[in-house]
Amino acid sequence: MPSRAIALPGRRRVQRARRPKPGKLAVNERLHDEVQTRLLEKYSPQQIARRLQLDFPDDAEMRVSPETIYQSIYVQGRGSLRRELHQCLRTGRALRKPQRRADQRRGRIPDMVNISERPPEVEDRAVPGHWEGDLILGAGGKSAIGTLVERATRFVMLLHRACQVKCVSGSGPFVFGWVS
Repeated sequence: MPSRAIALPGRRRVQRARRPKPGKLAVNERLHDEVQTRLLEKYSPQQIARRLQLDFPDDAEMRVSPETIYQSIYVQGRGSLRRELHQCLRTGRALRKPQRRADQRRGRIPDMVNISERPPEVEDRAVPGHWEGDLILGAGGKSAIGTLVERATRFVMLLHRACQVKCVSGSGPFVFGWVS
């Protein structure tokens, strides 16, 4: 008789072999109906998942993650909820927005010169007249401060820019006007 420690991995292999398993909302009709009702009442998937935990604290079958709800709506052909339910989501999107990768989050500056490629006279700060600039955006991009630092003397100039609309990204120093 094999020990339990040896039999357990074999059981897991069998369970994994049964994948892809049907979605939780496709199998559990009571859970499906509860989620569908709350979507029609304009609850978000996060609110539905939390509400089910509160309404059915002792029933593990009535638990679902927000991601499961989204997948049921967005995955066509396999989704257990009607296709029209995407209109009940607060965004109203029929398709999911693709997630950005970490390297795509920040805008890239065209023709950017890397700081390591500076001329040697700039690096040793011997010659005055070389400036470094930076832009600090406020919350929501509604205001901005430009910083200019003269490298030899370390003289700092701060330029305030209150934006009526979001500050233009990649627009360079002319956003603040000319500095003499």
